[in-house]
Amino acid sequence: MGLIEFLIDFILHVDTNLILLIHTYGVWVYVLIFLVVFCETGLVVFPFLPGDSLIFIAGALSSQGSLSFELLFAVFVLAAVGGDAANYSIGHYLGPRVFHDGNSRFFKREYLDMAQEFYERHGGATIFLARFVPIVRTFAPFLAGIGCMPYRHFVLYNFLGGVAWVALFLFGGFFFGGLQIVKDNLSLIIISIIVVSLAPTALKLLTMRKKNSR
Repeated sequence: MGLIEFLIDFILHVDTNLILLIHTYGVWVYVLIFLVVFCETGLVVFPFLPGDSLIFIAGALSSQGSLSFELLFAVFVLAAVGGDAANYSIGHYLGPRVFHDGNSRFFKREYLDMAQEFYERHGGATIFLARFVPIVRTFAPFLAGIGCMPYRHFVLYNFLGGVAWVALFLFGGFFFGGLQIVKDNLSLIIISIIVVSLAPTALKLLTMRKKNSR
């Protein structure tokens, strides 16, 4: 199985893959889920990683005793806050060079433009609000690092946004994951979370492409 096929399978079947990882690696699974969330929030080449659904499923498994809820909360918050901090630093030192010549293979100008529009609309609170919007949450701290936000302001919004994002999906998974209807339809719920999360971003990108084409 190639890398792309593996990532697609992991994203669409987070529940079964996470259970398999727990049985295979034991406590090391906390390191693996830390890396997934850290890479999604901290590296602009991984905006497609399943942060929302991974946190929800981990919360659901913690309600069944497969994982420690307290440890999950600490790991996810550390990954989310640390990832955004790393992304800010990358944007600060490399951002102007990366986007100097427009699009590159991995860094699409429309993603940067969309994050910029978030800043214009919501100001400094963008770092907090972007946590709940895939793709934008990956590029917002990157753009903040390029020069849109002083670091002292970024730190506050980064921490509050990271805690709120993790709490929403982890508590959601913990409280609803034990319901039988949720257990029987986890794959469908994962797909629904992905679709609902990505729909606004996809529509915005489509609108931007049409506008640019005109």
